[in-house]
Amino acid sequence: MSTIHKGSCNCGKVSFTVKGELRDILGCHCSQCRKQTGFYYAATEAKCEEVEITGEENITWYEASPTAKRGFCATCGSALFWQANDLDTISILAGAFDTPTGMKFKAHIFCADKGDFYEITDEYPQYAKYDANIFQEN
Repeated sequence: MSTIHKGSCNCGKVSFTVKGELRDILGCHCSQCRKQTGFYYAATEAKCEEVEITGEENITWYEASPTAKRGFCATCGSALFWQANDLDTISILAGAFDTPTGMKFKAHIFCADKGDFYEITDEYPQYAKYDANIFQEN
């Protein structure tokens, strides 16, 4: 039995369904994520083949770097997605989900680039950059 999670942007013109497991949430403190959201990006991840998007014509994709793009609603501006060009997964902002997900926060990444107007005070691990080993650790 597949797990189903649904979400949408603030105005509802973009909605999505994930039919599969969601990765634990990472908080990204890089300057691009901070500038897009005003704080830090808290996102999960799913396989592209397990994500169905309705209203895709309302998504504006911004090429944030030569290696990734960011998707947001062209009407209300809700930040929704981050996708690396060479991966078969898509990151989805945790706050965009409409239903309880059971997701858990895992760690903070790009902490060396975090804003100077806040401190990270929770108990989750902090990494200066992204480390692919985050999900292999217990």
